[in-house]
Amino acid sequence: MFPVIKRELIDNRGWITEDELMDYYAIGQCTPGVIAVNVATFVGKKFKGFWGSLFSTLGVIFPSIVIILIIAGFIKNFANLWYVQSAFSGIRVVVIVLILNTIISMWKKSIKKPFDYIIFLLALVFSYFDILSSVLIVLIGGISGIMYTISGNKNGGEGK
Repeated sequence: MFPVIKRELIDNRGWITEDELMDYYAIGQCTPGVIAVNVATFVGKKFKGFWGSLFSTLGVIFPSIVIILIIAGFIKNFANLWYVQSAFSGIRVVVIVLILNTIISMWKKSIKKPFDYIIFLLALVFSYFDILSSVLIVLIGGISGIMYTISGNKNGGEGK
């Protein structure tokens, strides 16, 4: 969803900045639900407060609900067919490419200094080996970023 969200909200409409999208995406990772729904809620709130968040959230989930209900009605009839299974196999590979593109895009925007690489590697290890929950990893990353910036400001720098 990240490329679609970026294209629609930043490139086509100019409603938010890339930094805002990165913040919404990071917060969306910590909250329950689908990223697109969480981002829609944040953008709706930014423009129209509570009602904007409510209607933008409904606008994102309603088409999916309709499509899922239609598919659910027919999936048992088609799930075991070889060409449906083959299609899903191909779709899974494409999804990996889309996720990789998102990672590369976010990497270019977020990983800029040695401290960022350290946080990235620690988060990767903690996540991959299931040492900490995702919520704790994000919280520790946020607290580390604050502490890094504060320590840089005490030394006369900006921590950036």
